[in-house]
Amino acid sequence: MLEKIITLEDVSMVDFLGIHNSNIKEVAAAFPESKIISRGNEIRIQGTAPEIIRITDIMESLLAHYQRYGKITNDNVKGYLNGLVKGPVANGENDDDVIVYGNKGLVVKAKTKNQKLLVEQAEKFDLVFAVGPAGTGKTYTAVAIAVRALKNKEVRKIIITRPAVEAGENLGFLPGDLKEKIDPYLRPIYDALDDMIAPEKLKLYLESRVIEIAPLAYMRGRTLNNAFILLDEAQNTTPMQMKMFLTRMGPSSKAIITGDKSQIDLPKNLRSGLIDSLHVLKGIKGISFVELDGSDVVRHRLVRDILAAYEKSEQ
Repeated sequence: MLEKIITLEDVSMVDFLGIHNSNIKEVAAAFPESKIISRGNEIRIQGTAPEIIRITDIMESLLAHYQRYGKITNDNVKGYLNGLVKGPVANGENDDDVIVYGNKGLVVKAKTKNQKLLVEQAEKFDLVFAVGPAGTGKTYTAVAIAVRALKNKEVRKIIITRPAVEAGENLGFLPGDLKEKIDPYLRPIYDALDDMIAPEKLKLYLESRVIEIAPLAYMRGRTLNNAFILLDEAQNTTPMQMKMFLTRMGPSSKAIITGDKSQIDLPKNLRSGLIDSLHVLKGIKGISFVELDGSDVVRHRLVRDILAAYEKSEQ
């Protein structure tokens, strides 16, 4: 009797094997002459050469499905066993509308007209500005686009940065070291990544710096090659910081810059680098500008009304 061992890396074993190993038991039941044993992150297949080859093909298809959709159902397993599909089983979604498949079957899609425009422009242009009010999904959509590029091996890493500007608080009075002071400002980024990448894989990516999240000041002096770079909260950059960021792009890199012109937290004597760049860079070939508005708000229904009320008051 021959044996083959398949090692599963960066995989949630519960999501892959199913509750009480139901997925793997389904596969084992289809091959009664062979043994399929799950131990730790290894799957041992014992049997004849033809059956081992067939079981390995099914396991690799299931693994590809998991990496794409974030989970495997019993129906998915039956589909592969019955030879109904060759690639990952469709999840009832139009793949053309999906940006990325996240954790536990979460499907991340562009929900509004301008979010879809942002996705389209990011595919066509190496540098895209996405400007709009709070709640329009700028950051979340941009992170999804970057994660998709990483999963598709279009880039080798993701770099996400924000200017460390206080919004009513002073960094110096916050507890902890610099990282602990900065991390709360980067929390929306971590939340988005948590939705889109399995915890084990995200931890590995962060530790190996495949995904890097850092304050904007840490970008100075670097050339960012073969990377997807996101600058969030760009309204709080100064013109000098914005110029510094824009000149970090290396070969085979793409960048999305997001910001909200109505939420500038800079001292009143400083100009916003975002607003400055929208004028300076206008007309440059290869740069796209996407404007999101109140119709793109995807938070609570009241957010849209709140934004409209403030806009009316300011006018």
